[in-house]
Amino acid sequence: MGKNVDTSLIDKAIKFAVDAHKDVPRRGKKLPYIVHPMEGASIVASITDDQELLAAAMLHDVVEDTDVTLEDIRREFGDKVAWIVDNESDKQIEGLSESESWVSRKQAAIKRLAEAPRESKIVALGDKLSNMRAIYRDYREKGNDFFKLFHVSDPALHKWHYEGLAESLKELGDTDAYKEFVSLIRLTFGA
Repeated sequence: MGKNVDTSLIDKAIKFAVDAHKDVPRRGKKLPYIVHPMEGASIVASITDDQELLAAAMLHDVVEDTDVTLEDIRREFGDKVAWIVDNESDKQIEGLSESESWVSRKQAAIKRLAEAPRESKIVALGDKLSNMRAIYRDYREKGNDFFKLFHVSDPALHKWHYEGLAESLKELGDTDAYKEFVSLIRLTFGA
């Protein structure tokens, strides 16, 4: 029989994320939103068994997309999980709409990710690969019309964003998840 593994932190994060994202669908889908962080955590688990990273993967969108605050995450899950979630959260620019600030926010995220430690990059890769899988599936079905679901609908800007993310995550180039991520970017946007 194998040794027991303490999964209390990830178990708590799963419940917390399910409650936070309750009744929210994935953009353009009839799936519950929680499917995305669950897939992201599964991708992270293919790279590491670090419970704090798995918890951060489950929680990566709760501050950005719900009423949960970073202080709530820190109180419930500790400084490391809160720091990683904060690193993963999109930073809004006051006075600008999401469309107007999109390029600036994505550029800042790419730079932040390039400078982030490996642990943070692992969680980001889980998120970004999950997103890229969904984009690729929807792109195959709908073509460029799919991008109309987003605040910015120009596929060239999405290509720039994901290629920038891939460059920022290249430290993880030895992982299957990173190789899949780069492959899906090429299949969706071209070389």
